[in-house]
Amino acid sequence: MNGSGMIKIGVPSKGRLMEQTFAWFGARGLAMRRSGAEREYSGAVEGMEGVELVLLAASEVPRELEAGRIDLGVTGTDLVREELADWTGVVAEVARLGFGQADLILAVPAVWVDVDTLDDLDAAAAFRAAHGFRLRIATKYHRLVREFLTENGVADYQLVDSLGATEGTVKNLTAEAIADITSSGETLRANHLKVLSDGVILRSEAVLFRARAARVDLGPLLGRLGL
Repeated sequence: MNGSGMIKIGVPSKGRLMEQTFAWFGARGLAMRRSGAEREYSGAVEGMEGVELVLLAASEVPRELEAGRIDLGVTGTDLVREELADWTGVVAEVARLGFGQADLILAVPAVWVDVDTLDDLDAAAAFRAAHGFRLRIATKYHRLVREFLTENGVADYQLVDSLGATEGTVKNLTAEAIADITSSGETLRANHLKVLSDGVILRSEAVLFRARAARVDLGPLLGRLGL
């Protein structure tokens, strides 16, 4: 629980997402910068007293919001909904930031010319009869994928945890299909995969969330940001 009186903002610690987040806050009068060495996860905020920058992996932001260790956090919709079972009870959307757009999709080998929809995929019982095991779907998003498939009546499958590049699991014969985040689709095409026509699970983007467990007054800061 943040009991320091400081408003703590969690921001992705590297890459384009960090740079775009810094630019978004900077355009609203709050200058953020990394302090110390490249590998030090510390930063500074200029433009308002009582605000502290916490640099985190994007995947860590949802749990830190849930624990109340940060009051505001920038991360993807996909990570919040995957990591937090009751996400609407834990966080609230403050603003969609207009960058970091990507889709969580379900994709199969492009050579599966007769598989284009989830109904086609649900013919997996025949697959199991022929191969002796359930259709394997590689993903890092177990909660979201399971909920999506349940809602769409797909039952005969097995989720396989993807620890590396998910797109490569089909080529490596550790899965027959994948569920992963994509923005341009180039990696999918390079690995000879196609998205099912009704296989978009979630459209994600970078969002500024606030923790419902926050114990500091966010009003002045949100007012400064025009929110």
